[in-house]
Amino acid sequence: MHDVMLHAFDWKFADVVAKAPRIAELGYGAVLLSPPLYSDENGPQWWQRYQPRDYRVIRSYLGRKADLIAAIEALHAHGVRVFADIVFNHMANERRPDPLDFPGAAELERYRRERKEFEADRLYGDLSTPLFTPNDFNTNGNIQDWLCRHQSTEFSLSGLPDLDLNDHVVNQQRECLRALNSLGFDGYRVDAVKHLPGEHIHRVFESGDLQGRFLFGESLTANDREEQLFLWPLLDETAMSFYDFPLHETIRRAFAPGGSLRELVDPAAYAQALPWTRAVTISVTHDIPNNDVFRWQLLDKQDEFLATVYIMARDGGLPLLYSDHNESADRFPQDHDRWANAWERADTVAMLAFHNAVHGQPQWPLYEDDGFLVLARGNSGFVAINKTGDWHSATIRTGGLNKGAYRCLLHRHLMRVESDPLRFAIPPRQAQLWLYEGA
Repeated sequence: MHDVMLHAFDWKFADVVAKAPRIAELGYGAVLLSPPLYSDENGPQWWQRYQPRDYRVIRSYLGRKADLIAAIEALHAHGVRVFADIVFNHMANERRPDPLDFPGAAELERYRRERKEFEADRLYGDLSTPLFTPNDFNTNGNIQDWLCRHQSTEFSLSGLPDLDLNDHVVNQQRECLRALNSLGFDGYRVDAVKHLPGEHIHRVFESGDLQGRFLFGESLTANDREEQLFLWPLLDETAMSFYDFPLHETIRRAFAPGGSLRELVDPAAYAQALPWTRAVTISVTHDIPNNDVFRWQLLDKQDEFLATVYIMARDGGLPLLYSDHNESADRFPQDHDRWANAWERADTVAMLAFHNAVHGQPQWPLYEDDGFLVLARGNSGFVAINKTGDWHSATIRTGGLNKGAYRCLLHRHLMRVESDPLRFAIPPRQAQLWLYEGA
């Protein structure tokens, strides 16, 4: 089964429908859609999707309920699973007289005026009544100490109305998920999961409603201390998977000047990566380029390419590939076309083909050096990564590999593997994905 997930970040649902055949043809196994719950339908900014107004309505700048259903059906028709990004920690930060009433008096009046249109977009529930009132929110103010677990779960994220753990909130969130299940979603990404109390996670996401669906959380961390405070406890206390930020930290350290690629041989053995069964592996997520406070975690562009080769070629985790529409380039011109249409770039297509060809086959090191790494995948493929600024030659033992012709999927070069040992070379700042073609 193909398992690589395409993060179709801020893609309109109609575009997902149009691209579904190509997504499947390239070998993606799943697509993560941006949050579909009701948000400002006239707000093109990506962050609008992360400020929900009402769980009971599917409507946003990305499309309406019929558009979402069409996207799910188009992907399913081509054998691709569909995941939704879910925002349950907070609601929209809006300037109006009743900022803790959702969707608010003006929206409820609009529901009445445009009854037919909103009924078409209704996901569940009675749109004549409020979803939430001020009694459903924490009023402790904004988080001041970002390393305090209590503040992290009981205070607000930079002014976003923070939902309280009460029976009404829990029931609405569970009902929302059941309704989304009925649309055909195969799983969910849980946004800002480290800001949800543990009891909230258990009551909403481990109630049985999501049995058989893939669930993974975003607990954004950047160092060992943050991982110990927020991520490892969640791994112990829940059954969901998570973005592998420990591995991302290890990758940043390994590719930094003075860092060693030896750390990437088996990082999970040293708690420098999540267990492979619980990991969604990434070289970049949408938060990193789009939020000023996280941009320092961006890898150098070529290092990010090499890191993506690594996560696609290694054994372990479910790789996620990020593809946007230049959302961050408005404020950071250097980002222009860095991730736009990355999902179908030639290098990405090559990585997908290699990953799918060797998926499930064991991994072992063929060559280890601070600046150069060669890993075998089963008897039919191996990856070589050179992070240095110089050509590098390696001598590897080929006893476990098939003998015959190997093609580098990235550069299309052909090499025969006959002798043992084998000596080959790789250019500076480059990677190779060698796949067996036959005797």
